[in-house]
Amino acid sequence: MTTVTRSCGQPGCSGSIADGYCDSCGLAPLPEAPGGIASGPIGAGSGRSAGTARSGALSGRQGRRGSSRSSSGSTRTAGSSRGRLGAGLVSIPEVPYRDPSTAVLADPRVPERDRFCSNCSKPVGRGRAGAPGRADGFCGNCGTGYSFTPKLLSGDLVAGQYEVLGCLAHGGLGWVYLARDHNVSDRWVVLKGLLDSGDADAMAAAAAERQFLAGVEHPNIVKIFNFVRHPDPRTGAPVGYIVMEYIGGASLKELRSARDESNALRPLPLPQALAYILEILPALGYLHSMGLLYCDFKPDNVIQTEEQLKLIDLGAVRRMDDQDSTGYKTDGYCAPELEADGASVESDLFTVARTLAVLSFNFDYRGLHRYSLPPASEVPLLEQFPSFHRLLDRATAAEPSERFASAAEMGEQLTGVLREVVAAQDALPHPAVSTVFSGERSAFGIDPATWPAVPDAAVIAAGLPIPLIDPGDPAARLLATTTVADPRQLLQALESVPSSSPEVMFARVRARIEIGHFDLAAADLAALEASEHADWRIIWHRALAALAAREPAIARELFDTVYYLLPGEHAGKLAFAAAAECAGDTRTAARLYEQVWRTDHTYASAAFGLVRTRAHGGDIDGAIAAAESVPASSSHHLAAQLVALRTQISGGLQGHDTTYLIAAGRRLDALGLDPEAQARNGIAVLNAALTLATGSARPPATTRVLECPCDEAALRRALEARYRKLARLAPDRVTRRDLVNQANAIRPVSWV
Repeated sequence: MTTVTRSCGQPGCSGSIADGYCDSCGLAPLPEAPGGIASGPIGAGSGRSAGTARSGALSGRQGRRGSSRSSSGSTRTAGSSRGRLGAGLVSIPEVPYRDPSTAVLADPRVPERDRFCSNCSKPVGRGRAGAPGRADGFCGNCGTGYSFTPKLLSGDLVAGQYEVLGCLAHGGLGWVYLARDHNVSDRWVVLKGLLDSGDADAMAAAAAERQFLAGVEHPNIVKIFNFVRHPDPRTGAPVGYIVMEYIGGASLKELRSARDESNALRPLPLPQALAYILEILPALGYLHSMGLLYCDFKPDNVIQTEEQLKLIDLGAVRRMDDQDSTGYKTDGYCAPELEADGASVESDLFTVARTLAVLSFNFDYRGLHRYSLPPASEVPLLEQFPSFHRLLDRATAAEPSERFASAAEMGEQLTGVLREVVAAQDALPHPAVSTVFSGERSAFGIDPATWPAVPDAAVIAAGLPIPLIDPGDPAARLLATTTVADPRQLLQALESVPSSSPEVMFARVRARIEIGHFDLAAADLAALEASEHADWRIIWHRALAALAAREPAIARELFDTVYYLLPGEHAGKLAFAAAAECAGDTRTAARLYEQVWRTDHTYASAAFGLVRTRAHGGDIDGAIAAAESVPASSSHHLAAQLVALRTQISGGLQGHDTTYLIAAGRRLDALGLDPEAQARNGIAVLNAALTLATGSARPPATTRVLECPCDEAALRRALEARYRKLARLAPDRVTRRDLVNQANAIRPVSWV
């Protein structure tokens, strides 16, 4: 018998579809589109290989450890399939629950490509000369017996309780059977046995699964009901079976296997992929909190049924301190250090990030990029969403200590990235209170009178957010109630604090930066770096010091590092943007300002920075639109309107276009300013019109700006009137005299 195959069709994949899945990338097309998908209930893994496992060493992290605070929202929004799945931000297509009786395989068999000797790992059971391979036999290399046939048949009664209906799926650790539990209301259950009863490592893994999972109880993890034994019909030896709940739905692997018109695999929409990972991360965090490592996370092992995700196939779970038992991994997902150093929390999170990448875009994740990501220039999605790219980069860093330290920490940053992605796609802000940073201490660059000058770097440093006080710090309560604003007085107050806690030292560093004592601040930061409290906050404060010292190029590099470490935080992007703008890199600054402002309208500095950088790049209309996006409810709305007005004036002068000046006049009339402000801004608009009216490309005299014809004499008379109005409002004689002189100087020449 021959197996009919066809080309995989995935870009960069030369594999073929056989037995329903690609023999290279491991994915397969779906018989139906997601939503009516014909799928098995358990996405049993394939492609695992044994490896040595040891507890991983963790050191030198530039990231706050142990954070359990989550910024993920739980409020349901219109279009969400439910509150949690999608973090209240994304509408997730529902996967119907599948009737268990329709999920049984008609012809259960292990594909020949997945048959290997349990002793020497050589291929076994392979066909020759068109004849199929034997599912039971002996290894031709070492003589070890093998058996890949199901051990249970329809109608078998296991442990006097579970009636077998048939096979559901097969995977790296065993056959999966559907059964009815006659002792508990004939509920559907799943029995998972060993793929090869002669495989000692697989037997040990199954025993470990039983031992560890007895106390596991989490809504996103499959429930384990029982562990039973049943005689092997071939040898009579007892075989162990885990009894767990039936999950009827589709694995993420199946949802990812749909193909487009050109037969290329169609990635999941990025918000959906992010939402899936955000939903399942707490399950990994729960296992970690119990001292367990999952070890083999991949799309096969997560199932969506209706509106819920479940983590399944826990056969590779092990204790964190287990240095002896054999580990299991899947190429393309596992961390590079797994063979040498063993599993760790960081290696688990590596597999999560790899899964997210595989769900989101096509790349050769098992070959050329087995442990790496393709460059952003080859993946438009990574270029479009740099925060997403940085999240993947950090989570898959070659050095484990540079990755996220916990599922909660990764989840917080992923939530921020999800909000940014959704805001970009639906053109609506999705703000959230940061659990890491304060808000802006003061908005910078918002004064229309200084427009369009780049704000002073020291002023920016004083206005940027700062890391929130760690509630676990010994001096947290004292610092939270300290209201001293003057940095010199604050330093004196801190000297009297008996505890030299990290938060006290950081507060002292900030006070010294404000005073300008940069050497003393650097010494404090060096002491912190040499202590056990070293984390990303040291980099943040060094960047603040560099910016306050007007060294924006240094600050830019350091803030860039913070953005890499905390890709979901707006504070890092805002600071990076401001430093880049001060260093003259307005293109980078514009992109970052836009990312922040588009997602969260509480960062007013980002809006004004976006206006400045767009105007600097010649995008006058884009700059005006950015200013107009500051909502009327904002305390900075009027300033934004005045900045829009000045941008229109600038656009009119640059393009010799009175259209901008006419619009500026209309804007001014609609603002309802006080008489003095109305007169001063009117002078700015009319002066621009006068410049055009006296230039080489004069506008038609019929054009009217602020109801004044674009005629030199008429414009001069209008300007004279406004200067005289200001003179009447002047607070003193000297100012009044200067304004009268300006009025006399601007008025048209008269012979009378």
